[in-house]
Amino acid sequence: MPNGAQAMLATLVQAGVEVCFSNPGTSEMHFVAALDDEPGMRAVLTLFEGVATGAADGYARMAGKPAATLLHLGCGLGNGLANLHNARKAKTPIVNIVGDHATYHTAYDAQLQSDIVTVARNVSTWVRQAQTTAGLAADVVEAVAVAMAVPHQVATLIVPADVSWGDGGQILPPLPPRPPTLVPAAQIDVLAEVCRGKARTVMLLGGRALRGEALMLAARIAAQHDITLLAEVFPARMERGAGLPHVERLAYFAEMVGVQLSGVRHLILVDAKAPVSFFAYPGKKSYLVPASCQVHELATAHQDVIAALTALAQRLGAETTPARLQEALRPPLPSGELSAEKVCMVVGHLLPPEAILVDEAQTSGVSLPMHTAGAPAHDLLTLTGGAIGQGLPVAVGAAIACPERPVLALIGDGAAMYTVQSLWTLARENLSVTVVILNNRSYAILNVELQRVGARAGAGAKARSQLDLQHPAIDFVQLGQSMGIDSVRCSSAEDFHQALQRALAQPGPHLIEALIPNDLSGMKLRLLPHLLRSLDHLPRPLARLVKSKVAP
Repeated sequence: MPNGAQAMLATLVQAGVEVCFSNPGTSEMHFVAALDDEPGMRAVLTLFEGVATGAADGYARMAGKPAATLLHLGCGLGNGLANLHNARKAKTPIVNIVGDHATYHTAYDAQLQSDIVTVARNVSTWVRQAQTTAGLAADVVEAVAVAMAVPHQVATLIVPADVSWGDGGQILPPLPPRPPTLVPAAQIDVLAEVCRGKARTVMLLGGRALRGEALMLAARIAAQHDITLLAEVFPARMERGAGLPHVERLAYFAEMVGVQLSGVRHLILVDAKAPVSFFAYPGKKSYLVPASCQVHELATAHQDVIAALTALAQRLGAETTPARLQEALRPPLPSGELSAEKVCMVVGHLLPPEAILVDEAQTSGVSLPMHTAGAPAHDLLTLTGGAIGQGLPVAVGAAIACPERPVLALIGDGAAMYTVQSLWTLARENLSVTVVILNNRSYAILNVELQRVGARAGAGAKARSQLDLQHPAIDFVQLGQSMGIDSVRCSSAEDFHQALQRALAQPGPHLIEALIPNDLSGMKLRLLPHLLRSLDHLPRPLARLVKSKVAP
């Protein structure tokens, strides 16, 4: 009979889990050894647990099924928490396998002993500590079933070393899928009446509603009844580009969300939550739905989104209504000194069909949605939970899930340093990922937040130094080359165009360091809070114009 680790791996593969992103230690060595006995499991080594968890997130977003992570004890799990937080917010299916000390060893409180269950509960819907080798496979199939339930979830299975090495393991088939809850017919009737009404209505799409059949159904309903479609601010995966419905994303700045929702009388949520501000600000609202707006739920995260949209379209007779689709449109090639907007223009000009675009460009990517809207159809993956350091690992996972598709990751310089070890895994696995580091040598978004929370007036040199990345300057070309990636630096639009064109035409990983000025500095930075505060008092057409200039 197989030992526990062998049975665990075979059961994972039978349940459809085919990739494991690992950062193992002593307690996981029997799992590592068992990899040689299981050809159906691809093992991808990472040098930091945050890369493993972020890569599992990116893989599952694109593959539609979970990857496993292999993590070492509570400390290893703790190192991966930030990207598990992002995965939880993205409703991504992940199965964490966390090794633990042997059951009889825990009484001695060894140096790496910790409360793994408490660590796991921060990000996991389901946590279990395996008790026996014979019962381990049953734990595995339940973990996968929970991860794949609607909504998808993070499941964490803690495996003591003696349970892993013990004999008598069983291999079990997967549990049948758990169907999502259906939306009651009466609820569809109510929403049909709202759609038929004359009041201004917005449909806010999130999660599964931003791709495939669900997106097209929403677009048909919107076209028939002049409903505005909006997307959540940081979607897990959004299909966009030429030939697809154009859906504007909610703005990051709460004041601009106020512009987007101004005059709205009905807000219909489809696998999305009512919008709130990212943070609390003195004297400003946290809940961003206007007081005069009524909120309706067409489908929650636990319900069948496609069935709900299908039923609503049928009730409205909108199944065959032509959707409003984005026309093919590329921005012109810019020239001269490189800037954040020129980077986004070149990306929009060159983005290949079926690309996977990972956006963690932060403030430097403000114009990216505008310049890529008419590019060939592509998938957009964003920073769902706001914990930076997600973009590089997500690109790793997306490339492994979809090896036939080009992956382009736009990453801010500060965010890149959180999980820079991802570059090593990109090179080791020879993944076709082009990484663009937008290097403005600043935590630019925090300079904005320093103003918005009212702290800027008292900020001196010491405070400003906490947001500055110039001393010493980070050399991303040397970092990339040291980890085996073809890396170049660009400071002009012409050089960046040539570098990106070359990278996209060649297989394997590439890194381009784009040296750009900080767009949010000086007078622009000082004026931005005043401009945001003025939006509530401007006529709606003028407010929307201002919003389109600041955050297109």
